[in-house]
Amino acid sequence: MTESIAVDLCVIGAGAGGLSVAAGASQMGASVVLFERGAMGGDCLNVGCVPSKALLAAGHAAHTARSAGRFGLDAAVRPVDWPRVREHVRGVIAAIAPIDSVERYEGLGVRVIQAHARFVGSREVEGGGVRVRAKFMVIATGSVPSVPPVPGLAEVPYLTNESIFELDDRPEHLLVLGGGAIGVELAQAHARLGCRVTLVEAGQLLRAEDPEATEVVRRSLEGDGVTIHEGRAVTKVARSADGGVLLSLGDGDGVETLAGSHLLVAAGRRVAFDGLDLERAGIATDARGRLVLDARLRTSNRRVFAVGDAAGGPQFTHVAGAHAGVVIRNALFRLPAKADNAGVPRVTYTAPELAHVGPTEAELRAAGTRFNVLRWSFAENDRAQAERSVEGFTKALVAPNGRILGATVVGESAGELVSLWGLAIAQGLKVGALAGLTIAYPTRAEIVRRAAGSWYIPTLFSDRTRAVVRFLMRFA
Repeated sequence: MTESIAVDLCVIGAGAGGLSVAAGASQMGASVVLFERGAMGGDCLNVGCVPSKALLAAGHAAHTARSAGRFGLDAAVRPVDWPRVREHVRGVIAAIAPIDSVERYEGLGVRVIQAHARFVGSREVEGGGVRVRAKFMVIATGSVPSVPPVPGLAEVPYLTNESIFELDDRPEHLLVLGGGAIGVELAQAHARLGCRVTLVEAGQLLRAEDPEATEVVRRSLEGDGVTIHEGRAVTKVARSADGGVLLSLGDGDGVETLAGSHLLVAAGRRVAFDGLDLERAGIATDARGRLVLDARLRTSNRRVFAVGDAAGGPQFTHVAGAHAGVVIRNALFRLPAKADNAGVPRVTYTAPELAHVGPTEAELRAAGTRFNVLRWSFAENDRAQAERSVEGFTKALVAPNGRILGATVVGESAGELVSLWGLAIAQGLKVGALAGLTIAYPTRAEIVRRAAGSWYIPTLFSDRTRAVVRFLMRFA
């Protein structure tokens, strides 16, 4: 028999966004049911952010040991014991998993149902033998790897971010299809762990990022031994005689064939709502299969919200967390809160990291926006020099009135530093707020203050200023 219950809030999906909504709403006094058909924690914990950063950390550690000579030290790295690296990745996931566990959420008062859920009415969801009627519902189903329609791809074994972390042995030669964040991160991680790596990108490497910053990352990848093919489309995929994979690049007489032991498809991610029966709840999608949402993250059924990747915007865990706050303010407190991506940063966790917040130079130019560029190099930062890590720079895009519009950081700890620029953008601050900030010495964060302070250099060191100083000194 089907159990019927009535609650304030029903959440479908226990990834970052769904968990944040469920935990927040329950602790604020709402009755909550949470459906999850897979592992608690969703993609980020199990097959995304966490395992990829753990694997990158292993690769960076190996690289640091090999490059110890820059510190006047001698070190060596034995051939990588792949099962031990895999256990390291699993150990990191296991350490975080209790925070996202069924037990913890039930302890917070959330009813967790580990089953697939589908809509059976405008305010009803069913799954696992339970029918839930809720005042408000939240779709937090995440996204899945996007697989391009390349001839032959369906007939060969390939990896995605959902399977690559489970390999029993180190890939001899990893072919990476896709030059976005996932592709370049995993390419570098495997290269630093002793794999031969070839990356193929039909367009430009990290195409959404600042080209100058991307070039810094490209040099690092190539320095690690990654072979990069840009502007080359894969026209055919086949299995090789030894059980590996063959990629054909180009057509006609210009065909080049790449052979590898493993293929990673890292061509982005897409939202998918298969099996949710959205139409039964009156929830509309557009021509691309995305949910039609308003600024408050409400679907065409105003009682149903969407958060995280399911909302169709930037696919970042921190965005999902921000969406959770929007939903809680709307559903629990009837406040017309809206999602705002103005200060949302993005980070590619290569070494060096590449981080950006706000519009890019290309986007500002396309919009006809007037702006100035402020920049400072890590080579002029004492902490970076002390740690022999001087690659990269920060660049700020500033309106004529001094308001910060966008910023890029490429270099070590860029993901941490970009938050200073992000705060300034989110709060509508001008460069003076960062230029006047006292930052501990020696830290990499000084690069942000120095870049902001360069706004004043033309005025401070001008002929007019020198004339004023000379005049005043007469009366000192």
